[in-house]
Amino acid sequence: MERTLTYHISGAEHGLRIEQYLRRRGYSRQNLTELKKMQDSVLINGKGCILKNTLSAGDELAVRIREDRICENVLPTKIPLDIIYEDEDLLIINKQAGLPMHPSLNNYEYSLANGLVWHYRQQGRIFIFRCANRLDRDTSGLTVVAKHMVSANILSAMGYRHEIEREYLAVVRGKVSPSWGTIDAPLARKEGSIIERKVDFEQGERAVTHYRVVEERNGHSLVLLRLETGRTHQIRIHLKYFGFPLIGDYLYNPDMEYISRQALHSYRLRFSHPITGDTMEFTVPLPEDMKSVLERTEI
Repeated sequence: MERTLTYHISGAEHGLRIEQYLRRRGYSRQNLTELKKMQDSVLINGKGCILKNTLSAGDELAVRIREDRICENVLPTKIPLDIIYEDEDLLIINKQAGLPMHPSLNNYEYSLANGLVWHYRQQGRIFIFRCANRLDRDTSGLTVVAKHMVSANILSAMGYRHEIEREYLAVVRGKVSPSWGTIDAPLARKEGSIIERKVDFEQGERAVTHYRVVEERNGHSLVLLRLETGRTHQIRIHLKYFGFPLIGDYLYNPDMEYISRQALHSYRLRFSHPITGDTMEFTVPLPEDMKSVLERTEI
């Protein structure tokens, strides 16, 4: 993978060392360490230099990212992918339910990572899987994948600072009351389990979910949820704690009458592009299996 990022130095940035400037642009110390290992990775006005060199107003700084590592432990697998958007720095995927993000024990070939490695190998390109917002296997919808080390680091930092806005749609049984509000309940790992989480006000990490009912049909409610934090299983646990668990959730509410997976969909993403700073916003419609719960006709 090769990517050249170009920056034009302003008067306010005159006198900064390259490493200082790049740190201000969101590069991590690890990014700078990797750049030092790459030949001719940094140039000022077309001439090679080192990270300690000083910048002047009007300079053109070019950063050449060249990654030749491969995901050795990720086997390429042909898997249908719904790529919503792609540029040189990232891609947005509408992930289908039932597709894990990464390979795991006893599942080495079927994951989003496997599918993307195959996709880029067909193009003769090297690809390292770096996902910015992970979804559970049975959660469908939008996820962001970085295409190189710099965009990956900046997106990761944005996620840590809660600068990636995420909204989900969920289907629960019954009439949700009140119809809007905030669930603020800390989460921790459940004793004796490496997977399950629980609400724990003594040892849990802060977790906040804002919700609003969108519609009520056929004895179910469609709920829009916005994450303020991003804890493991946050929506699943918060809705159960609130008294309206997701239908189809095998782990926390195995109500499989109308759907065979947790009725949760990553509906909307909004964030600033990690390289250009442009506002990026994407939405995808409710998948058919969730829609059918609300639109079914009683016999």
